[in-house]
Amino acid sequence: MLPKKQIPGPGQESVWDYPRPPALRRCAKRVRILLDGKTIADTRAALCVLETSHPPGYYLPPEDIAMDLLHPASGNSFCEWKGIATYYDIEHAGGVHRAAAWTYLEPTPRYAELARYVAFYPRLMDACYVGEEKVRPQPGQFYGGWITADLAGPFKGEPGSAGW
Repeated sequence: MLPKKQIPGPGQESVWDYPRPPALRRCAKRVRILLDGKTIADTRAALCVLETSHPPGYYLPPEDIAMDLLHPASGNSFCEWKGIATYYDIEHAGGVHRAAAWTYLEPTPRYAELARYVAFYPRLMDACYVGEEKVRPQPGQFYGGWITADLAGPFKGEPGSAGW
């Protein structure tokens, strides 16, 4: 059973209006990621993946990331739209966050622009920002969406959403 769509407020968009297969959109805002009190990524060239019922996933170009902190992780996953994702462990002062970021080295042709861009799980970072707003992580252990005040849900990953 699908949930009841929240009515977007002024300046909001509903994640239920995002398409399937997902859309790819350039982000006009600055995107930053902090870990251990330092900025590990900072860009104005992020790409967003917009998929029905999910908050956007943000993908950052490698040249705007402290890639020396990222190391290939074991395992991968498959997205029916984007292809095979490979993961990165992130080493930091407090240790290692296992499989905390991912990339599509060779995405499907429709998502070719995502190649080598890196997405991060905001729940594993100290803070992630879109513009000056600190994001909330998408609920659930598997999902990597970034929730901002300009989104209306409900969001995949919340309790009871397994069948959406």
